[in-house]
Parts: sequence; structure tokens; C-alpha cells
Amino acid sequence: MIGNDIVDLVLAQKESNWKRKGFLDKIFTKKEQLQISNAQNSEVMVWNLWSRKEAAYKIYNRQTQIRGYLPLQLECFDLKIIDGFTFGKVVINNTIYYTKTKINTQFINTIAVKNIDDFDTIKTLENRNNIQKNKGIPSYLENETLGYKPVSISHHGRFEQIIFV
Repeated sequence: MIGNDIVDLVLAQKESNWKRKGFLDKIFTKKEQLQISNAQNSEVMVWNLWSRKEAAYKIYNRQTQIRGYLPLQLECFDLKIIDGFTFGKVVINNTIYYTKTKINTQFINTIAVKNIDDFDTIKTLENRNNIQKNKGIPSYLENETLGYKPVSISHHGRFEQIIFV
């Protein structure tokens, strides 16, 4: 299982006032708010944590079929930087999802997996060709195996990311 999220930082800065009263309380736990306030760049940390929660939620939704507004039930832990990527965990209802996040000046992109070994097998698609919904889930028809593989599609502003395992 995979999920991903991408945040266009230029668009987020224009459209989202994360400093407005109550915003952080609706989205982030007290521990996450502490990470935001202690971060070198609080705005980047906001979208980093947001992206992780969104990517993990996509897996959770597929596994449980539960749709809802659940940001406070998803909590980010153990952020560490390795080879330019930020790795961590997101937990909801005692289920752990592993995350890998790329951060640059233009975007933040997080990939979440249920099985940490899946990071080694993730493939990126350049376009939506051969993607169709299979039981309501976007799936990619892989030419080599002629089998459908679930994909995760994320887009925001100028950026789109399509991945599968």
C-alpha cells in the first residue's frame, strides 16, 4: 500500500494562512505544534507534517474505506534526515505508516508506505496513460504483467506526482 502528497509551496503561501487563529489546533497535535514552533522554518514544517498526514491518510482510507476529516487522529513521529530526504512515521489507530519526504524551495513531496521495504520498489509515472479506476481505486495497467497496480495520484498547483509499487 502506498500514498503520496505534494504541496506547491508558492501556492500554499498565497492561498493558506496557516498562522490564522485555530488553524494549527484543527490540524496538528500538541506535539506536532511544538515541532512547528521549534523548527528553523515553521512554514516548511507545517507543510511537511501536512504532507505526511495526507499521504498516510490515502493508505488508511484504502485499507479501511473510512472517509473523513481525521488530521488530529494522524500523528507524525521520528523525523530524521538521511541523504537529503526526511524520514518518519505517521500513526493512526495503532497503525504505523512510514514516510519519505523530499523538500526543496518549490514543493514538498511525501510518499507513505505500509511496508518500509516498499520504498525500494516505488515507480513514478510521467502521465495518466493506462490509469483507470478499479473498484474505485486508481490503478495502472502495467504492460509487462498485464496486471493492475494501485497508484497514488497527488497534485497541487504546478506539480503532480503519480506513483505505484
